[in-house]
Amino acid sequence: MAVEGGMKCVKFLVFVFNFIFWVCGVALIAIGIYAQLALDKALAVSAGSAASSPVAILVLGVIIFFISFFGCCGAWKESYCMVTTFAILLSIIFLAEVAAAIAGYVYKDKARSVLEEGLWDAMSRYGEDQAMTQAVDELQQDFKCCGANNYTDWANIEQFKLNDTVPRSCCRQDTAACNVHPSPTTVYEKGCLQSIESWMKKNILLVAAVALGIAFFELLGIIFACCLMKGIRSGYEVM
Repeated sequence: MAVEGGMKCVKFLVFVFNFIFWVCGVALIAIGIYAQLALDKALAVSAGSAASSPVAILVLGVIIFFISFFGCCGAWKESYCMVTTFAILLSIIFLAEVAAAIAGYVYKDKARSVLEEGLWDAMSRYGEDQAMTQAVDELQQDFKCCGANNYTDWANIEQFKLNDTVPRSCCRQDTAACNVHPSPTTVYEKGCLQSIESWMKKNILLVAAVALGIAFFELLGIIFACCLMKGIRSGYEVM
């Protein structure tokens, strides 16, 4: 059963694209870890659904990483079953990514409201929950923000309303009275919601570019895997 150049080329392309999938999986793992570390405190004060986003990216990267290895083995052994399984799994991931992208666009406003709700909940527990207090302080210092929408939000929290203060983590410069009778000159004027959104907008192009690249190569991988399946099923030797 001899196969000439055409199927040999397809087999080679399956190897090449599986290597690319492997790189894409590593890229997603790196992005997931980066997002988790960069937004650690923001996620700590958000609802569980928001906090799971970087983890979902990380898990997807791990899945693609292993599927690409599985595809390489299938192509090397010329196993119709393994190549078919690879194509099916890759198709499922591709469709899941498309669905996730659509859902993300549709529910983008919901995500904002969830984050804002989480910030307000964290602020209301400031000083009572040590872990939440530390998370809020670090969030405000890292993003140079104060409150959910702006520094005046703290006036709605009872313990700060009474003496007209804000947490010291809001201070532009940590001086003795920087947080007393706060103003834009002494504390960060922007709210953390706006600051987090700005950070995400700056990095969304990178995420979108990686996602589009992965989707493109996944589609090509599915096509070449199907071609290889057809060649194997026809009884050709792809060597």
